[in-house]
Amino acid sequence: MSASNRPLVTLVQAVESDFEELVALRIAAMRESLERVGRFDPVRARERFRANFSASHTRHVILNGLKVGFVAVKPAQDQLLLDHLYIRPGNQGQGIGAAVLARICKEADDQSMPLRVGALRGSDSNRFYQRNGFEFLAEEEWDIYYLRPAR
Repeated sequence: MSASNRPLVTLVQAVESDFEELVALRIAAMRESLERVGRFDPVRARERFRANFSASHTRHVILNGLKVGFVAVKPAQDQLLLDHLYIRPGNQGQGIGAAVLARICKEADDQSMPLRVGALRGSDSNRFYQRNGFEFLAEEEWDIYYLRPAR
């Protein structure tokens, strides 16, 4: 999808009290991929998200006034970590994630920082990140890591 065809999304700062809404969205967005690899466990998903949740690094993805996802980007040792990028299942496939990722990449470029991301093995997000300029970095049992070099 070309930049001119991307949906117009805005990013709005999250606050601590958004946790319940965000964790529910994350679980919904990850469910299919986690079920595919036999790892769906909403309790574990909630605990993992709570352990790393940082409202100050998290923004809601807004499309036409509606919250359709969220993104979290954290500074991490000479690079930025794209810790979360989730779009509600009913809103996926519309270019929203690509529009958000383009904005995050521009922010990384403005800081001359590489951008790292991890994706669940077997998830469609692996192709998404590769299509958007991320290069294979490493893999572990459940996750594959990618890096978009600084530009």
